[in-house]
Amino acid sequence: MPKLFEVKFTDKSNTGGFWSAIDVWIKKPHVVNKRLCGVKETQSKNVDFEEIRNILLTHGSDTSESKDVLTFLNSGVELEHDKKRLWSFCVRTFIPKVNCYGTTVHKDIILKDFDTQRVSFLPVEESAEGTASLRKNNIYQIQLLAEKNDEWTLELHLMRPGDWFSDGVAYPKLPWLGGELLPKLVRWATESKISEFKSTLSLLPVEMYSTMYQQLKDKYKEMVKVWPEVTDPEKFVFEDVAIATYLLVLWGEERAEKGLTAKQSFVDLGCGNGLLVHILSNEGHPGKGIDVRKRKIWDMYGPQTHLEETAITPSDGFLFPGTDWLIGNHSDELTPWIPVIAARSSFSCRYFVLPCCFFDFYGKYQRRHCKKSQYKEYIDFISEVSTACGFNTEEDCLRIPSTKRVCLVGKSRSYQLSDEPQAEEWRVKYIQGRQTCSGVTVRESNAEGEAEHNHSETDRIHGTNWGAGFQPRERIETVRNCAALPRDFVDGIVLRVANSLLGLTKDEGGDVPSTWNTGGRLSVREVAELLEQETLQVLKKECGGLQTLLKNNHQVFRVEGGMVHIRDWRVQAQRPRGLQGTRADSKRKPLLSGALKTRACWFHTHHPHGCPLQAEECAFAHGPDDLRPSTRPLKKMKNSN
Repeated sequence: MPKLFEVKFTDKSNTGGFWSAIDVWIKKPHVVNKRLCGVKETQSKNVDFEEIRNILLTHGSDTSESKDVLTFLNSGVELEHDKKRLWSFCVRTFIPKVNCYGTTVHKDIILKDFDTQRVSFLPVEESAEGTASLRKNNIYQIQLLAEKNDEWTLELHLMRPGDWFSDGVAYPKLPWLGGELLPKLVRWATESKISEFKSTLSLLPVEMYSTMYQQLKDKYKEMVKVWPEVTDPEKFVFEDVAIATYLLVLWGEERAEKGLTAKQSFVDLGCGNGLLVHILSNEGHPGKGIDVRKRKIWDMYGPQTHLEETAITPSDGFLFPGTDWLIGNHSDELTPWIPVIAARSSFSCRYFVLPCCFFDFYGKYQRRHCKKSQYKEYIDFISEVSTACGFNTEEDCLRIPSTKRVCLVGKSRSYQLSDEPQAEEWRVKYIQGRQTCSGVTVRESNAEGEAEHNHSETDRIHGTNWGAGFQPRERIETVRNCAALPRDFVDGIVLRVANSLLGLTKDEGGDVPSTWNTGGRLSVREVAELLEQETLQVLKKECGGLQTLLKNNHQVFRVEGGMVHIRDWRVQAQRPRGLQGTRADSKRKPLLSGALKTRACWFHTHHPHGCPLQAEECAFAHGPDDLRPSTRPLKKMKNSN
């Protein structure tokens, strides 16, 4: 049997890791093949030798060809034994991101042989008329072989390696299969990492999602060119397109299931830039968005997109009895309240929430379970809130460019309409319990001035004032990413930390090295110990604290894995374009020509050996004569979506 590629590795676990990795490739090929949106998979069943022969005959193979395929599938296995054993059989249908096949459907017949630790992939092309043909030139097999001790070999076998056809979608290139897929399978097999969350798009038909996403992406891609906000246009535009696609497919499935014709209405609470509202409205769903602060882009949408600038406070004044769905897309402090508002708006009101920042009802969420990741714990908390509000809660994972992509959906209630009074009592008790945990004191101002009132729990939680204690976001957002700190304050910290790093490489006599001093390294904790408590208290109020300040001063420091280094720009200059050392560096955009020499070179001024680069090679100014005014517009310090 022709073997084309192999990867050797060491693993102390059994073969279960191999089959887990194979299942990822079978069920989620899009995680490595980015030209795929996903697959549809049939239910697995066990088949014997004769059934496989019949499967091949029904897919366009004659008797002679079927024999060749069976010989390839069963290489090294005695025929008598082969006829007695069973394979696990299923079929997957590819869903490309862009339909490049017309009406032809591409599938894989998949045969797992657990006895010999191998899985075979038999490509099938099916016409619109239902005629299926086996593409024998592209049959391949992946096999796990045990060596000595804990040594293993993963091999890729091809039936006809000289006739392989590749289109990069359903048929990958051979170097990709050997150089990309096999190492990925080894990593997945040895990591044996079980995801905390459900698989992507588990509540939707993936094919329908893929088709609609491409349509919406083409329809709204021009928004990237006219995006007036300071946020990354590609990330926010295509993320909102993906979220809109998810909701539109979800709602379409709901209409089909319930026999509805009218499109669902919605309210997006904390709508931010309003693009999601704009897309949903354009696609025929009546609704509006509400946010505490208007964005510049709102004026670009036109009158058909309804957006309101209002601070939302959970209360009877913010219930939506005539609305079908409430949306919380990265709604921050409103996130735990959205299931509550939906439940109290009407028995038929549903919700969709995509949690991001970790908020409880009355402040920041406090962790309770250290064995879970913080994100998983918070998702479980919002799910708990939803259940306490009487929803049958479903969880899914969106396909968006974000690490926070788990959503919760409340489409139905766990009780009957006649039980609404009891359900409300349960909500009251749950919110009251969370309020006690938060230690919230409710204060209210009257005409005489500030005075503290002891409201009864019924009036405060169950009545019109049930959101008392909730702190809505300020209309003007405070910048807390260290960018607004006084320049002298930041420069002093930078100089102290840099001098400490440079001092780590002095010899026993206390002399600085004669070559350019790259300094030593310190952990972020060790750097914190260099600073006074007063300084640390100021940094503690900033998002990310000391580490954010060090990363902001990218010219001077390199922060990797919690360790702080002096940045050596000679290494940066020697790297080929597109090849950076860290993930952060790979995301960092190169300096635009308009930004060159607009800031002073820290090394030229403060380093004992000066800048390691010549003035013409350095992106920063070597002295006043080298400095020039910036041609780029100043960025507004905002972090809004």
